Amino acid sequence: MSFLAPLFLAGGLAIGLPVLFHLIRRTTRERTVFSSLMFLQPTPPRVTRRSKLEDILLLILRCIVLCLLALAFSRPFVQKPMDADKPAGPGRRIVLLLDTSASMRRGGLWSDARAKAEDILRKTSPADQVAVFTFDRSVNRLLTFDQWNETAAGERAALASKRIADLAPGWASTQLGNALVTAAEALEESKDKLEVVRRQVVLVSDLQEGSRLDTLQSYEWPKGVELSVEPVRARRVTNAGLQLIADTEESEQKSTTPVVRVRVANAPDSKREQFQVGWVRPDAKGFLGPPLDAYVPPGQSRIVSLPAPAPGTVADRVMLQGDDEDFDNIAFVIPPEPVRVNVLYLGAEGELDSKMPLFFLKHAFQETRRLSVQVVARGPEAQLLPTDIANTPVVVVTAALPDDRIETVKRLVADGRTLLFAMRDAASAATLGKVLNLDALPAVEARVANYALLSELDFQHPLFAPFADPRFSDFTKIHFWKHRRLDVTRLPSSMRVLARFDDTDPAIIEVPAGRGRVLAFTACWHTDDSQLALSTKFVPLLYSLLEQSGGLATQPAQFIVGNDVPLVFAGTDTNSAVTVIKPDGTRQSVARGEAAFAQADMPGLYSIAGSAKRFAVNLDPAESRTAPLPLDELSRLGVALPRAGGDAAAAAAQKRQLQNTEIEGRQKLWRWFVTTALALLLVETWLAAWSTRRMAQGVEREATAS
Repeated sequence: MSFLAPLFLAGGLAIGLPVLFHLIRRTTRERTVFSSLMFLQPTPPRVTRRSKLEDILLLILRCIVLCLLALAFSRPFVQKPMDADKPAGPGRRIVLLLDTSASMRRGGLWSDARAKAEDILRKTSPADQVAVFTFDRSVNRLLTFDQWNETAAGERAALASKRIADLAPGWASTQLGNALVTAAEALEESKDKLEVVRRQVVLVSDLQEGSRLDTLQSYEWPKGVELSVEPVRARRVTNAGLQLIADTEESEQKSTTPVVRVRVANAPDSKREQFQVGWVRPDAKGFLGPPLDAYVPPGQSRIVSLPAPAPGTVADRVMLQGDDEDFDNIAFVIPPEPVRVNVLYLGAEGELDSKMPLFFLKHAFQETRRLSVQVVARGPEAQLLPTDIANTPVVVVTAALPDDRIETVKRLVADGRTLLFAMRDAASAATLGKVLNLDALPAVEARVANYALLSELDFQHPLFAPFADPRFSDFTKIHFWKHRRLDVTRLPSSMRVLARFDDTDPAIIEVPAGRGRVLAFTACWHTDDSQLALSTKFVPLLYSLLEQSGGLATQPAQFIVGNDVPLVFAGTDTNSAVTVIKPDGTRQSVARGEAAFAQADMPGLYSIAGSAKRFAVNLDPAESRTAPLPLDELSRLGVALPRAGGDAAAAAAQKRQLQNTEIEGRQKLWRWFVTTALALLLVETWLAAWSTRRMAQGVEREATAS
């Protein structure tokens, strides 16, 4: 038996009152007058406290009446099982989203997620339609609506459970926003406009703080689609992650001893703050030398600089020790090799002449640990070696060339190279015309009173984009003593003027040619023509040109699980098939012509078969941010969550209360308790009157006898 108002049961404590009244009584006796006491002053009878109960039957009846009244006011009813939700109309349409990202590898999370998913599937009715999606960096449609509908009603949940049982969390990052958008769009695509159904996305995830929600920012959540969250919580909350930090050119110049910098990030809910970081053996079973201590309070991060291992030591990974979860405790390290780029210079002057263009060009490119630019100087008629042309994105010409050399330059430009043609005199314009397949390209020396200035620069073009900021866009301090005037009407219509002199003559002209392009400077940078080589704009301008030509594609310090790995950094010939050996020893082939490896699905060291080239792939640092993500963040992005205060437990409790009220209203057991109490009161009244009459008769008999 249950009660709607159980607090009224406290009224049953009133049964103590009849007992108290029966124990405490005021007793009186009949008055007897004695002649010898007639002159004394009368006194009232003394109240005596008795410890012996009298009229037990009356006492029991009165106690029962009080108990019955307390039960009646508490509104009792006989409890019945709560009816399960019955599908309305055609049933529900559900997309079950199951998180398989790297953070789900923490102890116990995956088993809990599978149990919750299977419980959701068991509670579906034959009228429901369910699709099962898994997600990490991308979304995988494990079971579609069509496959669910094509399966017998009694076998649907078992089919979905079997497919889930075959899964395991991967190593990719959590793109939660992309997964939610995909699930919502799947519900929109499968919506039957003739039926009104409840559409729901059920998310089973650890909802870690590193989940990316960027896709939701520009997405309008569809009306009628509700998100139900079934979170799983880790049994151990302490987690710290390790992230490799790429060195900048500035940091390399400050340190003479090679070091590797890593960031140790501790979760806000961690219980530990003392960790150790150091190089480990390839089997990760011990540190190579004493590790460094790292004190990282919860919710903060620290950068630790590790000295590079001694030469000859096999050390390619750094390990963090001291937290509960080890899925993100290793960072793989391979020192990047410098990228070597050639710039082919075709001119007639020597390298040591400090007034000529070649001298300034060679001193503009400085070698660093990450980039080595070598200027290969050849005379106009000198023989070109294969190494002069290989890995050469930019060709610089400052002199007239013979016809055979012009054909070589044309082939290079058509193959995608960039030609920088600097006109040192008007006669060299003929060579430029032949490179552009023009019959003639007349040019004359321009008349310059004192000096000319650059004006009307196209800062929208990539060449001048680094100077678009007003702090760097002033070119008026560069004086040009000489320049040439071209007949631009002879140039192709696709040509583009990137800069002009203040006399409106073109200064820099871009002309597309095949897969490459030609940049024509109508003046040169040596001191006889201008002050360009002496200005602060010269070196950035050359590096901007090199970057546009693809010559600054330096090797990244690390790759992230799931990202495409370009094979160009390793000098791999993509014109033939390439085989990549993964950390687990499996081999993955890259088809001919493919420029990137797209199967970097686990952290570790990858190598290219038949080559000494290796690359490291590490876990996304966002996966180490394992603190729970507030659900308010999803609401802020427009996701329809259950109404405030109406979570599953509260909704079930409210439904139970409504059902109990309905059951009590039908049964109305309180009427029977009140009726019984009234009947007992009648019996108690009659019994009390009978007992009083009997007592009075006894007193009269005693008085008569006396």
